[in-house]
Amino acid sequence: MEKKILDLVSDEIKRDTSNDGALKDALLNHLERLKEQRLNIMFVGATGVGKSSTINAIFNTKIARVGYSVDPETDTVKKYEIDNMVLWDTPGLGDDPAKDKRYAAMIADALRARGTDGQFLIDEVVVLIDGSNRDMKTAYEILEKIVIPYIGKTDRIVIAINQCDMALKGRHWDHDQKKPDARLVSFLEEKTDSVKKRIEGSTGVSLTPVYYSALYHYNISKLLLSMVKNMPETKRFFFADSLNQDPDVWGKNDSIKDYNTEIQQEIKGSLTKALDGAAKGAVAGATVGSLIPVIGPVLGAAAGSLLGFLGGLSGR
Repeated sequence: MEKKILDLVSDEIKRDTSNDGALKDALLNHLERLKEQRLNIMFVGATGVGKSSTINAIFNTKIARVGYSVDPETDTVKKYEIDNMVLWDTPGLGDDPAKDKRYAAMIADALRARGTDGQFLIDEVVVLIDGSNRDMKTAYEILEKIVIPYIGKTDRIVIAINQCDMALKGRHWDHDQKKPDARLVSFLEEKTDSVKKRIEGSTGVSLTPVYYSALYHYNISKLLLSMVKNMPETKRFFFADSLNQDPDVWGKNDSIKDYNTEIQQEIKGSLTKALDGAAKGAVAGATVGSLIPVIGPVLGAAAGSLLGFLGGLSGR
C-alpha cells in the first residue's frame, strides 16, 4: 500500500535530528490532527451535464467508499469518501419540478451546514454547465437561487463548462488530437465570457468559467487547478492522494499555462502553510522554513512521488 502524503512528511520529521523535540512533537501532533480533517466538494448541475463522469475523470473513485445519505428524501445523493475527501455527487435538476424543489432544499441545507469546528461543511461547490446546450436556464437557476444565496463565501464556487467537444454540434472538435480546433476555441472563449457576464450581471459575483471535456479528458488539469485555487488554502493538499493516476487524463490541455506544475506547487504551498501554523504555535515567531530546513525538500519529494504522473506531463 502506497504511503499518503501526510505519512511521508511524518516519516521525514521523525528522521530529522536537527531540531528540538518540542517542535517535532508539535508538528507530528498537528499532522495527526490534519488526518482527521475532511475536504468536502459538492458537484451540482442539470441532468446529463456529466457530474459523475467529471468526478471519475479527476479522482481515483476505484478506491472510494461510496455511501448515500440516510435521509430518505436525499437517498439519491452519492458521496465518494476517498481518504481525506468527501465528494458529493448531487442529483441532476431540470426534469421534474417537484423533485427539483426537494433537491434544491437538500443542496441548500448542505451548504448551510457547519462542521464541529463551526466552519461550513462544504468547502467548495463545482457548478457544471452543459457546453453543448444553448439553453442554460436550469444551470443559472441552480447558481442564482441555490448556490450563491447559501454558500456563504462565493470564492468557493467553480463554474465548469463540460462537453465542450459537443459545442457547435461537435463539428469543430478534432477527434484525432482530442481537442478543439481554432474555430471551436474561439466559440468556447466567447461562451465562457458570456457566461461570466451573465452571472455577474444577475448576481454581482465575478466567476471565471473553465471549459473542458470529461469524455475526451481535455482541460482536466485546468479544471482541477481552478478547483484547487478555490479550496480553503490549508486543505488543498488533501486531494493529492486521490487523483486519477492515468497520465492520459492530464495530457491534453490548452497551452495558456503549465497547469500540472502549478497543481504540484499548490500542494506544496498548502501543506507548508498548514505546518507553518503548527510551528508558530510551538515556538514564538518560528516558521517551518527557519526551524526545519528539511520540510521544503520533503514536501517537494512527497508531491513528486505522489504526482509523478503530473510532473512527467509538465510542458506537454
